[in-house]
Amino acid sequence: MKLSTKGRYGLRALIDLALYSDEEAVSIQSISNRQNISDSYLEQLMRKLKKAGLVVSERGAQGGYRLAKQAEEISVGDVLRALEGSLEAVSCGAGNNEHCQGEDLCVTRYVWQEINKSIQETVDSIKISQLVEESRRAREKGQIKVQKCD
Repeated sequence: MKLSTKGRYGLRALIDLALYSDEEAVSIQSISNRQNISDSYLEQLMRKLKKAGLVVSERGAQGGYRLAKQAEEISVGDVLRALEGSLEAVSCGAGNNEHCQGEDLCVTRYVWQEINKSIQETVDSIKISQLVEESRRAREKGQIKVQKCD
């Protein structure tokens, strides 16, 4: 499974939002500046996150975005599914009603099901609040200035 920039950048943006939205809504431009992601791309990501119920927007001069829930209630899986859709590494045998010719004889189906299950459990077990704390610790140690990923 390979995540697109939607998932990677969206997760970075949501962590940034969790870090900076305690007292006021955070503008797209401020996230863009800190994360080095274009404003227009962030707008697209925020629309998807808003539709998924993960962020809320506030209009006006002091407008911007905030988390719709507490950071402890949002998992990495929630964010990635909102932006990427399915997180299955292999769709075979995932209970998605797709059938292949050798389905009844396929012994590898168990492998694919276990891989998919492991991915789901892992991303659902990591909460945004954990990533915020990791980010704060790294910043205190001077390990992070601007989060850049390719």
